[in-house]
Amino acid sequence: MTERFDAEGFLKERMEWIEENKPLIHHITNFVVMNETANATLCLGALPVMAHAAQEVEEMAAQAGALVLNMGTPYPDLETAMLAAGKSANRSGVPVVFDPVGAGATAYRTRIARQLLDEVRFAAIRGNAAEMAVLAGVEAEIRGVDSLGVKGEVADIAATLAESLGCVAAVTGEVDVVSDGKRTARVSNGHPLLGRVTGTGCMATTAIAVLLASGEPYLEAAAAGLALFGLAGEKAAGSSGRLPGSFHVELYNTLYELSTVRKLKGIRVEL
Repeated sequence: MTERFDAEGFLKERMEWIEENKPLIHHITNFVVMNETANATLCLGALPVMAHAAQEVEEMAAQAGALVLNMGTPYPDLETAMLAAGKSANRSGVPVVFDPVGAGATAYRTRIARQLLDEVRFAAIRGNAAEMAVLAGVEAEIRGVDSLGVKGEVADIAATLAESLGCVAAVTGEVDVVSDGKRTARVSNGHPLLGRVTGTGCMATTAIAVLLASGEPYLEAAAAGLALFGLAGEKAAGSSGRLPGSFHVELYNTLYELSTVRKLKGIRVEL
């Protein structure tokens, strides 16, 4: 049985709050997507900062509206900074969003992911099916940072991971599945061109972080963030001639327009 969730109304209310309050979104992220996620944050009405130095991450995380930890290009200093920032955010009550890029691809990435899960409390985790399956202890096939397949149902993986960690787990794919361990939402917004542009998964994580900065309930906020980003992808595809380069530009334009004009017809969230 599904609940009645007015995702469009929820998003309009939250985007008004975000525009008025302009929360700071602290990213410790990979070198490939810093520009993309900074631009996405601005288009969503929030303020980005990309602070990685261990000497300042605790102070920056404590004053943020949300913290994103993304391990797409891991190295020892980044690992140290993510742990320090995550613990500081926890002490300050700042929601932390984890993007376990490539978890399961190498032993090094998997160890970092597990250490972060052991030492930092996350409000939400967003990854592809293979990354999330690895964290849940389910067999999966991953090549580089791309999911090739998992054993088991995605909804079960999301629910298991969410319940075991006490957070929201968002598994993105053709249909995004978001769970808090008790309830599960399905988001059917999106477009195949999102898989043809670097950084769109990381941008989806940023969308979740921006919505979480507006407060609980985090399940609804995470699902709404993914739906907004997916709808932007759909509209950008229609305006770009369906070519990756122009799609990339239109994705920013559409995300900004949806966030400011808030004409959100077409949002598809089942909860």
